[in-house]
Order: sequence, then structure tokens, then C-alpha cells
Amino acid sequence: MGHRAHHGWLWSAGLVAAPVVVVSWFRAVPAPWPPLVVQVVAFTPWLAFLAAAAVLLALPSRRAWAILPAAILLIAQLIWLFPPEVFLARQGGHPQVRGPDAPAPAKLTVMNLNARLGGADSAAIVRLVRDHHVDLLTVQEHSLELEKRLARADLGSVLPHRVSHPRNGAAGSAVYSSFRLKEVGLVPDTAFSMPVVRLETGDPGAGAGLTVINVHTHSPVDIAVHQWRSDLTAVARAASGAGPTLLAGDFNATYDHWEFRAMLEGAGGGRKLVDVATALGSRLIPTWPMRDYSLPGVTLDHLVTSPDVSSSGYSVHPVKGTDHAAVIATLEIQLP
Repeated sequence: MGHRAHHGWLWSAGLVAAPVVVVSWFRAVPAPWPPLVVQVVAFTPWLAFLAAAAVLLALPSRRAWAILPAAILLIAQLIWLFPPEVFLARQGGHPQVRGPDAPAPAKLTVMNLNARLGGADSAAIVRLVRDHHVDLLTVQEHSLELEKRLARADLGSVLPHRVSHPRNGAAGSAVYSSFRLKEVGLVPDTAFSMPVVRLETGDPGAGAGLTVINVHTHSPVDIAVHQWRSDLTAVARAASGAGPTLLAGDFNATYDHWEFRAMLEGAGGGRKLVDVATALGSRLIPTWPMRDYSLPGVTLDHLVTSPDVSSSGYSVHPVKGTDHAAVIATLEIQLP
């Protein structure tokens, strides 16, 4: 291969690798980055493809000083896509082996959806609930009109219990369940209402149940990026209690944001948590945007659990009328 051809491959590899290097720096360094950087970091998972392309473009040059950095860059992207610490935390946090007289674990299929100002198709929501045998549904941007449409679509026949705070705009929320629900509080000092609900999976008063936090953080735009960080810290504090816990909602954050990872690590006095999609290797399945934007998708909507809750069957489903997808998973909770 001629000298000019070598240079051509090297230039191409360098051009492809350059944005990967820049965004990777922002991803790797935990700093209060400005909103534009926060938004760009959300697309980090897709850098793995650019990093792979950089390796392929560097190979024909046969220059180790070019191939090795490109390979290291690709390895870093893959580690971020499938973080070993998440798998270890999930394995280490599983309930202990049950004795012969211990009750069987409770299995719950849970679903979350940001309804985009209440515009989500109620029939599609109820169809997903029925088809996937959903036991618990959490909704953000829940409006009174959506609540009425869900009632007309007969959601109450499958999920008769409800804790609802319908609002105009983005502030509304709702929790629907086939199990008894009791609202026990709100996450304080957040932009939107985030109810904390107790779901009883056993006999009344037996103490068997799941604490559910319906999460909707502010989006990290303009000066509201400070509120977004504050919301994530407040959510971490709210999840600091004992017992099985589920945080379901629109976090407006991906696993690549250090603020989200800090929440999972228990920032602000919380406890360690597990992101279900990351733990099950599903980080490349986007939940937003499902329409109206010519952007690669990212995972803003999450099911996050305490380590004593195991999960399986994670899936993502577009819903007409909203730019967010519904996320569904099955949780397994050990009864006392």
C-alpha cells in the first residue's frame, strides 16, 4: 500500500475517532457540565459504532500507534455499554436461597410510560397492560382527560387500584395496580410531583410489599439543568429506606450521565440501586424519541430497583400519541 493511501486511512480513522474522544472525555469526567454537553452525553451508546469504524479504518494503515488507541477507545465504549459493576451488583443483591417453608417470591409485571401531556393512546395502553399481564402501571404527564379515557377503555377492570394526581402540562402522575396501593408521601423539592406509593403483595399488615416511586425529573435544558441534578439527588434520598423498592419513570437521564450513576450509587444518603435495562444488557433499546425528531434514540425511561429485587423480561414498546416508549419488565420480590 502506498504512502498516500496509508495517510488516507489514518486521516479517515482520526476524523471518525475525534467525536468519540471528545464525548468520551465528557462522559468519563464527573463534572457539572453545561446543558448542551449533558444532552450530547446521552447519545454515548451510539459511539460504539463510530469507535468500531475507527478501528476498521485504522487497520489498513498497519500502524500500531493508530490501531491500538482506536481499539482502546472501542473497548471503553463496550465496557460502558455493558458495565461489569452493574452485573456484579445485580448478582450480589439477589435474595438468598429460600428454605423449604419460605413463601414463594411474588412476581410482578410492571410497566412505565410518559404519556406526553396526556396525549398517549388510552386503548394502546390498556392493550399493552392486557397483553403483557401487567400488575403495576406508572404514568408521567398524566392528565384528567387521559384518566377519563383510560376509564372508558376499561383499565379499571384489570388494574382496579389507583393513586392519581392528574395535572395539566407535564406535572401529572398516576399509579395503577392489581394490588392494593397506599400513598405514603412525595419526593420533596422536585420540579414535578413524584408520589411514593406502597404496594401490598401479601396479606394486609403482613409487611410484604414494594415501595414504588413514580419518577419524573426536569429535563436538563438551560438553567433547569440544576433542577435536574437536584431531582436525581432527591430521588436517591427517597429510595434510601429498607425493603424492596422500585423507581419507575422518566428520569430524563441515561446511564452515561454521571448524575444518574451517582443516584444508582446512593448519592445524597441513599442506597445502591440497579437499572434494569443496563443489568439485562438492553442499553441500545431506546425509549425516546419515538417520533417528531430525526435523532438516534436514547434510554431516558427506566425501571430501577433495589438490589434485593430481581428482574427479567425487559421490553420496550412504542405507544401512539407520545414520544416516549413504554418499558415493561417482570420483577421478583421475596416475601418475608
